[in-house]
Amino acid sequence: MTDTVLSTHGLVMRFGGITATNNVTMELKRGARHALIGPNGAGKTTLINQLTGVLTPTEGRITLLGEDITTLAPHKRVARGLVRTFQINQLFDSMTPLETLALVVSQHQASARNGGVRWGRARRSRNARRNCSSSST
Repeated sequence: MTDTVLSTHGLVMRFGGITATNNVTMELKRGARHALIGPNGAGKTTLINQLTGVLTPTEGRITLLGEDITTLAPHKRVARGLVRTFQINQLFDSMTPLETLALVVSQHQASARNGGVRWGRARRSRNARRNCSSSST
């Protein structure tokens, strides 16, 4: 089994005469941490939108766990475990950041029970949440 979780091969996105991503080829390995940085207009959001299925690439392909997902609908990518976050640090005013993360983890657990990818960290996350809750009281 390969350690590559997500990869792109020759990913291109054109909007008329503007090329937002040009021949993006990358491999993201299981357990690795990566950052996507660059100035405004560099194509960061366009790349994320291609990976998550919001935009269909003009050229190239995207694979998740060895499966070509280039034309797969966003909700089907989510069911396979590919999700994104936004630059909002707290989605629900009435919830703490920890509670918000717990909501996401529980949603992924439900997805895994229904055939999605189980990433194996849900139980540890639940235990961490209990430990955080008990140490803060």
